Amino acid sequence: MQHIALVGTTADAKLGFRAELIKDLVAQGHIVYAFAGDYTDKTRSAITALGAIAVPYHISRFGMNPLQDIYTLVQLIWLFKKYRIDLSFCYFAKPVIFGTIAARLAGVPRRVAKIEGLGRIFTIPATGDTRRAKLLRWVQTQLYRIALPCCETVFVLNPDDEQDLIRNNNIKVKRCINLGGIGINLSDYQPFTPKGSIRFIFVGRLLPEKGIGYFIEAAKILRQQGAAAEFVVLGEPDNAPGAINRSQLQHLVEQGTIFYPGRVLNVAEYLKQSHVFVLPSYYREGVPRSTQEAMAAGLAVITTNVPGCRETVIDNENGLLVPPHDVDALVAAMQKLVTFPALTEQMGRRSRALAEQKYDVRKINAIVINALAPEDPNKA
Repeated sequence: MQHIALVGTTADAKLGFRAELIKDLVAQGHIVYAFAGDYTDKTRSAITALGAIAVPYHISRFGMNPLQDIYTLVQLIWLFKKYRIDLSFCYFAKPVIFGTIAARLAGVPRRVAKIEGLGRIFTIPATGDTRRAKLLRWVQTQLYRIALPCCETVFVLNPDDEQDLIRNNNIKVKRCINLGGIGINLSDYQPFTPKGSIRFIFVGRLLPEKGIGYFIEAAKILRQQGAAAEFVVLGEPDNAPGAINRSQLQHLVEQGTIFYPGRVLNVAEYLKQSHVFVLPSYYREGVPRSTQEAMAAGLAVITTNVPGCRETVIDNENGLLVPPHDVDALVAAMQKLVTFPALTEQMGRRSRALAEQKYDVRKINAIVINALAPEDPNKA
């Protein structure tokens, strides 16, 4: 039995993306402390129901104030000592950096980190890099250079992240394991081929780097061309610069460009009624969970040939890869699947098979838990 600190950012992300891991760790007999920065009574109760202990702490997810980050560091040192943590498991950029350093300073004997994509700072927009972006990338890389060597294991989700962050920057890590994805509960997604016109679906944050703008532009073009297709958008409006807001969504709905149902609790039902999942992202993804879910639901996938996204598609087998920032290529790919619906069904079946092979959360969790197991002192 180990006291494990699972250190992330938001409670919703922990419940949405770590619930299965928490349950598996608890089933192994470990005491799991779930660290998040925004607990409510509802999310705290949900974490407790999984068998873990909710631990609130302060973290500024996107802030650049070093004093706030120092406060986070000091608070984590105190909390790790208070709960006598045996193993820290940190994921997402700031928790990996400051959580791992805090664990080292607190004397936590075992430390693990998980890189789930390189994120916004490593994302290069169509307009190219800026001096500010290059500076922030350099600073974050230096912080990783301090934190990652403190870990006994670093998990990544795709080979590009290991190459671009760790190898290219000569960051010394003891062991790096490529998980290929965070995994999903396959039983939550049952393949089903709906009748009627081809339905394309976008699921994700409505941010420019996630490709929502390209999806909408492609939908407009295909509408103008008279394509027999429907276009569904799932995702919450975002306040970030360049994001699609609620009034813009309403206008697109009134124009007949997209169907937008607002906030939904069961994404699986909408995937079940769709044929093709589209993610024209240029964000430095790990491996998008939304794409893993769509594959488990038996959808063909159209996504970009960029790190993280390209791991989910074998081109012309379970979907199509397109270049980032290329709306013409995106339209051509979508038009191809409208024209050949039998190909769409074939790709969907292949997606499900790949999801069973690569993204079963039980298989991925088994790899993680095996890596977290303490070494047998009697082993030669």
